[in-house]
Amino acid sequence: MIGFLRGEILIKQPPMLVLDVQGVGYELEAPMTTFYNLPDTGQPATVYTHMVVREDAQRLYAFTDLKQRGLFRSLLRVNGVGPRVALAILSGLSAEEFFACVMNDDATQLTRVPGIGRKTAQRLLVEMRDKLTPDDESGLPAIASAPVGTVAANPAQDAISALISLGYKPADATRAVRSLPDKEASSEELIRQALQSITGGAR
Repeated sequence: MIGFLRGEILIKQPPMLVLDVQGVGYELEAPMTTFYNLPDTGQPATVYTHMVVREDAQRLYAFTDLKQRGLFRSLLRVNGVGPRVALAILSGLSAEEFFACVMNDDATQLTRVPGIGRKTAQRLLVEMRDKLTPDDESGLPAIASAPVGTVAANPAQDAISALISLGYKPADATRAVRSLPDKEASSEELIRQALQSITGGAR
């Protein structure tokens, strides 16, 4: 089991991340809450990882802190929630916002996340309520690769692609990004603003 990786960031193309660890490029998937905390391409970074092994694939998921990873693991233990849905939850809601949803029994907020229907939202609220407390360490405070070193030529299109990869419908992703006032922002900032618009959360 790989607990963490430390290396140089080669590619940041949400939700995909490539980390060069002593000459070996590790391809990871990460929620947007992780991307917000990562340094720029070419800079060193340390990420905590969770590996999912299946018959047809082995995937590594990256997080910038242990609480983030702990919440991801807790979500995976909920029936009907897989890695993709867990990533979407952690991308659309901060840990604090998710905790508030659970404590306030707010299923409506959860259903704004792609892949979360009413039944799954209710199941999350019931199962996570017993697992999270205000001091819970686990919960509180593929798109094509681009050539290494390149800069996104179209941040808006990259943001739309990232939202689609997270499970949002193409029309909804396009509408959310194109409705943003600052078209000159970076792709990560556009994704952050679009997710805030879609989910109604504050970041």
